[in-house]
Amino acid sequence: MEIKNGQITTSWGAPVGDNQNSMTAGSRGPTLIQDVHLLEKLAHFNRERVPERVVHAKGAGAHGYFEVTHDVSSYTKANFLSEVGKRTPVFVRFSTVAGELGSADTVRDPRGFAVKFYTEEGNYDLVGNNTPVFFIRDAIKFPDFIHTQKRHPQTHLKNPNAVWDFWSLSPESLHQVSILMSDRGIPATFRHMHGYGSHTFKWVNASGQGVWVKYHFRTEQGVKNLDVELAAKLAGENPDYHMEDLFHAIEKENFPAWKLYVQMMPLEDANTYRFDPFDVTKVWSQKDYPLIEVGRMVLDRNPENYFAEVEQAAFSPGAFVPGIEASPDKMLQGRLFAYADAHRYRVGTNHNTLPINKPVAEVNNNQRDGQMRYDRNGGNAVYYEPNSYGGAIESEAYKTASFEVSGSADSVPYDHNDHYTQPGDLYRLLHAEERRRLINNIVNAMKPVEKEEIKLRQIAHFYKADPEWGNAVAEGLGLRVTELA
Repeated sequence: MEIKNGQITTSWGAPVGDNQNSMTAGSRGPTLIQDVHLLEKLAHFNRERVPERVVHAKGAGAHGYFEVTHDVSSYTKANFLSEVGKRTPVFVRFSTVAGELGSADTVRDPRGFAVKFYTEEGNYDLVGNNTPVFFIRDAIKFPDFIHTQKRHPQTHLKNPNAVWDFWSLSPESLHQVSILMSDRGIPATFRHMHGYGSHTFKWVNASGQGVWVKYHFRTEQGVKNLDVELAAKLAGENPDYHMEDLFHAIEKENFPAWKLYVQMMPLEDANTYRFDPFDVTKVWSQKDYPLIEVGRMVLDRNPENYFAEVEQAAFSPGAFVPGIEASPDKMLQGRLFAYADAHRYRVGTNHNTLPINKPVAEVNNNQRDGQMRYDRNGGNAVYYEPNSYGGAIESEAYKTASFEVSGSADSVPYDHNDHYTQPGDLYRLLHAEERRRLINNIVNAMKPVEKEEIKLRQIAHFYKADPEWGNAVAEGLGLRVTELA
């Protein structure tokens, strides 16, 4: 008998005759183990959740396209950037950073801004945030930093003591802390915020010449932020506010868009620029390296299934295409490993075969087997290289551009340690009301900190960036300015 369209089936495709009543020995049972449909439903239900992301657990996503608007082919040989008018499909995931999967959207937190370009040369992932800098600049500190943002192992509560203790002992965090505690710390929606690659990357053209680049996605909707009281109200009444806003905007065909710009730095400038250009806690002045338009990104289609597309989407800063390469940024270097490894643990070693992650380019390698390998698994093709049987071969044209290294192999910090100039400049750019709100946000966040030495240590950082700033925070916390010495 032919199975009718819409008929409930088991996972192996057999029709189900009764989905309301389990099979029992008589009307009162017991339940029979031969009711394989019941066993499958319960067993699958127990396994419906993959481990949530350790960071960026809660997010929303959408499909769209990226269109080149300006010719940058003299700077990069990346095919998807090769000509004006060229369109590439994309999937974008927005997220909070520190909260769990069920946390509120409108908390004070950086926002993840991850873009997957489905190019003809393979997927290119640009995995950034809505801020141009980050709290730390070396990946070896990342697990410790994230631990401070998570829950206390005994109380299972958020711990402001750990947060401010770590920040006060990590002065490089001051720039990002300043942005986080400003109005920009709570975006109005995912649509009303900029996105940044944050790290420095390298573009290489067809002649092998390179430039350092930083990515800036500028929202066409304008930057809007939430008042702290409204954000708190929404967190209680509609914790999925940002997710809901994005979905309904696209459903109503109010498609959000961003212009992509890059800053370009000649390779040799990295040796002389007044800030280390690979330090992700610093920005490049746009007076020194102006924004250059590249293209426009539009999100015009919602996911059909959240789990399949948003939850299983796997982004890695190491997913490059020819013409785009890594820089010596120490934070980036650690992320090249950590992100892909997180997906191997969370979703599985074959996560890139899932439809949301599958490249439009043909995949031809010798990786075989592993859990959930549902494609042809390479069939009977050659499974090693080099070989004499016509298997896949390497191509000299796609080698990564060579780069110089120097110095002794050692655990060393960045040479430049000016952590105060850029946060101070940022503070002085704010108008009076913005400064007042920044100071109030900082004071309210630091009040629960129990150790006075932590407060004083952090206030000293604000003071070094700008004395007015440090004095105002000290006053708000009821501490004497003379104690800063």
